[in-house]
Amino acid sequence: MILLKVIYESSLQAFQSLAGNKLRTFLSLLGISIGIFCIISVKSAVDSLQENIVSGFNELGSDVIYVDKFPWDEDPEQNYWKYARRPDPSYEDYEFIKRRSELAEQVAYTIFTGGRTIKYKSSSVSNAFIMGSSQEYQKIQQLEIERGRYFTPQEERTGSNKLILGNTVATELFGNEQPVGKNVKIFGQKFQVVGTLEAEGENMFNFINFDEVIWTPFSTAKKFVSVKDKSSVGRMLNIKAKAENGLEELKGEVTGILRAKRRLKPLEQDNFSLNEVSVLTDLLDDLFSVLSLVGIVIGLFALIVGMFSVANIMFVSVRERTNIIGIKKALGAKRNIILLEFLVEAIILCIFGGMLGLALVLGVVSLISAVSPFQMSLSFWNIMFGVGVSIVVGIISGILPAFLAAKLDPVEAIRA
Repeated sequence: MILLKVIYESSLQAFQSLAGNKLRTFLSLLGISIGIFCIISVKSAVDSLQENIVSGFNELGSDVIYVDKFPWDEDPEQNYWKYARRPDPSYEDYEFIKRRSELAEQVAYTIFTGGRTIKYKSSSVSNAFIMGSSQEYQKIQQLEIERGRYFTPQEERTGSNKLILGNTVATELFGNEQPVGKNVKIFGQKFQVVGTLEAEGENMFNFINFDEVIWTPFSTAKKFVSVKDKSSVGRMLNIKAKAENGLEELKGEVTGILRAKRRLKPLEQDNFSLNEVSVLTDLLDDLFSVLSLVGIVIGLFALIVGMFSVANIMFVSVRERTNIIGIKKALGAKRNIILLEFLVEAIILCIFGGMLGLALVLGVVSLISAVSPFQMSLSFWNIMFGVGVSIVVGIISGILPAFLAAKLDPVEAIRA
């Protein structure tokens, strides 16, 4: 009860100090507010950047291996010609892995190309992004059909002129009209729209923007697109692991299958790379750590200024209340009670300054999210971190004035 009473009275004294000396207190706490703003705004920006990028990576799948010429964990410029001479992942590789692999749940092959125009009546979409995939791609990517259906195995085998539209393409082409079942013109031929995809929403780190895709079966796309054209056609060979198997076991199996398919001798190096999303996230972890450290260092300079300002307020407060401290000690107040009283007051002042800084962060975060596609958020843990830093700053800045007040001689303090 004594402890609660001390905390209550110290809080009242802190707010009286705020109310009685508004300008002095505000200027003194400005350093705390700026320091918390710098630290938490940078942490929020880094966390939001990481969240947006990881969200884009998750689109690729954390249990999927990507067969490519280039490894994702190296700078391609360092050994560009070494990797450029490697063969591209091919449809034959896909078929061979699909037949031989026992650890893969799904294997899919996809090609990408752009620069096409799709038309419907008087509407058209230019520079359309074309994707042609094997039947398994939808199961690996887990793309949701909003209206209509997915391609049937028969349509995949025969290369039917069917397509699925991304949400943005469907809206621009058809407006409020129902697109499923309508015929559009692309590659100089009629295609039937059999489905549309659910909207992905804005994310500047989407590696494949499925809102703007025109999706056909691979067997259809290869009739109109030169698969051997390396300059304008991208290729992707995805292998999804079974739930009971890890990626390392699958990578070992796929390595053996591809080496056999490409007839590599025992001492020859692999002419392919097996990549996974964790490689990219591991590379970015160090970058995010450095950015967070930079924000903390910048904020610390402002916090140091704030510490001296709060300490100055507390020294003034001790001097103004010296007589009252002497009376309290004469009536039996112990040193630790006096010390705690001023320490709690310093902490309350710093928390108030920290809350001002957090309010500024919230305003900036909301503004950036409203005017740009980069979505930022102020997380609960960053708020708690800001409050925690404010408490630590309050303890450091208040400990010396509180110790000075607790050490006062009651007789001399009353005379003062």
